[in-house]
Amino acid sequence: MRPGSSDYLSRRSQRIDIGLNNLLPEYPKAIPGDSLFCAMEKKEINGHPHVKYHRPLVSIEELTENAEHFYRKMNLRRTVREFDSRAIPLEVMENIIRTAGTAPSGAHKQPWTFCLIADPGIKKKIREAAEKEERISYSQRMPESWKTDLKPLGTDWKKPFLEEAPYLIVVFKQSYGIKDDEKIQHYYVSESVGIACGFLIAAIHQAGLVTVTHTPSPMNFLSKILGRPENEKPFLLLPVGYAKEESYVPDLERKTLDEILKIY
Repeated sequence: MRPGSSDYLSRRSQRIDIGLNNLLPEYPKAIPGDSLFCAMEKKEINGHPHVKYHRPLVSIEELTENAEHFYRKMNLRRTVREFDSRAIPLEVMENIIRTAGTAPSGAHKQPWTFCLIADPGIKKKIREAAEKEERISYSQRMPESWKTDLKPLGTDWKKPFLEEAPYLIVVFKQSYGIKDDEKIQHYYVSESVGIACGFLIAAIHQAGLVTVTHTPSPMNFLSKILGRPENEKPFLLLPVGYAKEESYVPDLERKTLDEILKIY
């Protein structure tokens, strides 16, 4: 059965449901946000609570199918700058962000904040501020070599997608945490937030939506518009939605496995 076919996906979905039901029989359906470990055996190790890790064992055949299917699906992901305005249920966006929140982080500090924006007035302000910075970047800050490299992508300082997409996600990294007016140290903040953004982009694609990674420089205007606290710094801006019915993307090739993999 070909990975990616409707029959294959149906069987995979059934296997996942069966696996979860066997894992947590009192939960007939996985609930987003609930810990898979809530009903697990607990134990203290070095004075700290732990839960026994369980996950259904899959066969070599399933491992191969899973890995190939996920690669083939992710290989269809493309950066898209033309968005359809049709509405996206809030629940979809919440689950996408929940997925990003499952990323590992330094000392499990989870140093991220995801701001979800649907308000047209706020999106307009963000677009105006972003285009102001981008216009300066294209005319003064960016070297000619950079602009030459961008030409095949067809980008310029104009960013209409910041208003056209039904949602914007602005990811902030927390340089430090705050609890009871006390600073809490965070570790490997940029690395942790970068990993979470990878999860986020994969979740957007998995849901059937598209995005474009946008990093206007400088990005401090996002903190001001959204009223974020001093400990949060803007990290990434992602418009999210359906692609326009007729969209074109640059004809690009990804590096081959031989170019990115070295086996020792």
